[in-house]
Amino acid sequence: MPEDKAVHGKLYRTSHYINKRTGELVERLHFICDTLENADYLVPALIYKVQVTQSPKFKRLLPLLSQVPGRSGIRFHRGSLPEHSKGCILISASMEQSLTARWLSEQSASDETRLEICNNINYYRNEK
Repeated sequence: MPEDKAVHGKLYRTSHYINKRTGELVERLHFICDTLENADYLVPALIYKVQVTQSPKFKRLLPLLSQVPGRSGIRFHRGSLPEHSKGCILISASMEQSLTARWLSEQSASDETRLEICNNINYYRNEK
């Protein structure tokens, strides 16, 4: 399947557990990092605009998903347990700065970075 040039990254939810969802963040079919979400607060599987902005809560630049239905302030930030999130997408502490810098660079080069969230891991495996 040809890559949609408007979508810079995809988050594939790979495993489903009672209290969490794990996934893989991929850009242009290259693995970037693992993700973790609290199963009680999953972000709907849609395409989102991503902007790197200052987080009022964390007091640092972090990627923010725009127009999440019925919610606001959904970000990528570091965390290792589902309880560390009330809806945000968790990544490792070592990846937080790298991912933020990568998307901030794309944001400077163009006016839009987009992320697609997919529930089906088989879609990812078939794209490879």
